[in-house]
Amino acid sequence: MQLITVKIDKPETTNFILGQSHFIKTVEDVHEALITAVPGIRFGLAFCEASGKCLVRWSGTDSGLEDLARRNALAIGAGHSFIVVLGDGFYPINVLNTIKAVPEVCRIFCATANPTEVVLADTEDTWSQLLPGYKIDYQPPTLVLFSEMVRSECGGASAASGPGCGPGSACRSWEG
Repeated sequence: MQLITVKIDKPETTNFILGQSHFIKTVEDVHEALITAVPGIRFGLAFCEASGKCLVRWSGTDSGLEDLARRNALAIGAGHSFIVVLGDGFYPINVLNTIKAVPEVCRIFCATANPTEVVLADTEDTWSQLLPGYKIDYQPPTLVLFSEMVRSECGGASAASGPGCGPGSACRSWEG
């Protein structure tokens, strides 16, 4: 196992929230919660799946903030993690309780504008060495980024709700 750090890439005064969720519908539910709690809020939101094709889903009310959230989620690449990047003049204190109240949100790790690095444990070498001893054919995970629609084992799916079901899941999972 190797520990690595990923720096959150953002402008100096931009606030963000990093958390963990357990459901692929997180993007839709957190988006709805934010726009309901704070009318006119500007944000970008991205979520890393932990099953199927390990897609990164994103949404928001500001395309620049959506792009920033998406790039940070891709850099972190940990299944079940999400990041909300807030626009200028919007602060975590205004939305934290709202996000925590979303049923699938498990925890909030960080809510700040301070420089931040995320510590990750890379276990790919461990699994590729350990599982063959149990006669399990280990396939390294892949991360897929898409927008609009994608075809899955369960039919068509949007970038917000998407696939996330189907046999043979092979991807990273982040358990806090």
